Amino acid sequence: MKILMVCLGNICRSPIAEGLLRHKIQQHGLDWKVASAGTEPYHVGSAPHEFSQNICAMNGVDISSQRARQFTAADFGQYDKIYAMAEDVYEEIKRIGGRKGDMSKVELFLNELEPSSNASVPDPWSGQEDAYVPVYNMIDRTCDAIIAKYSYF
Repeated sequence: MKILMVCLGNICRSPIAEGLLRHKIQQHGLDWKVASAGTEPYHVGSAPHEFSQNICAMNGVDISSQRARQFTAADFGQYDKIYAMAEDVYEEIKRIGGRKGDMSKVELFLNELEPSSNASVPDPWSGQEDAYVPVYNMIDRTCDAIIAKYSYF
């Protein structure tokens, strides 16, 4: 299975999700691939936000080598599942994909934890470092739900 995590700038939420899910995939011995992207070009080539790196490192996950990239329509053909971290990101994925974008592959990330909630992972970018703790915990629980749901196929 190939999974893509998508947020706005690809430096806060989606790198945490990529790193956490990759870590859990390794722990479970699964042959999955995971990556991340942002719908906007703001930070292309940049490492994850220092607070994203810090919260992951405190939990034994190293995301320092990740680099931000922008989501493209070609990603629809490269990934089996595309997770949008928020509703505005979902809408932008739909816009970028246009008529050729297979939206059946796209789901709001938190719907894996709370089906049909259509909730968004809060963007901690403009907050202090402590704002990353609940975001990390939310992503951690959702990654566990993804592993539980798809690891038996």
